[in-house]
Amino acid sequence: MSIDLEENKKLILFDGVCNLCNASVQYVIKNDKKDVFRYAALQSDVGQTLIKKFKIDTAKTDSILLYSPEKGIAYKSTAALKIASQLGFPRNLMGVFLIVPAFIRNWVYDYIARNRYKWYGKKEECMIPTKELKSKFL
Repeated sequence: MSIDLEENKKLILFDGVCNLCNASVQYVIKNDKKDVFRYAALQSDVGQTLIKKFKIDTAKTDSILLYSPEKGIAYKSTAALKIASQLGFPRNLMGVFLIVPAFIRNWVYDYIARNRYKWYGKKEECMIPTKELKSKFL
């Protein structure tokens, strides 16, 4: 399966059963005024294709990835900050934290990711987008 991503679009891969991840995707959709992002659950065919293609260890990275055909995959805090940097003022100011070494950022990111089900809960199945949002999901 190939990834059919429109030109100049980036794909956010997220944990489709995670309530925090789903809320985060809803937030990005609402604030993505330039229509930069498309979305797919890690559990979807598209998500599984990219996981295999990039040999991603889902035991170590299982919450959010950012894919662009030009730049490949961004992981964890780098993905989150690159997404925020595209969302307009003041959210785009979060991009400044990319200067912090990834091992420090990812320590915080991993702590939240490890506890996300305990703190925010988990769905039985992946979110189904509304008719209006369906075109944004692969």
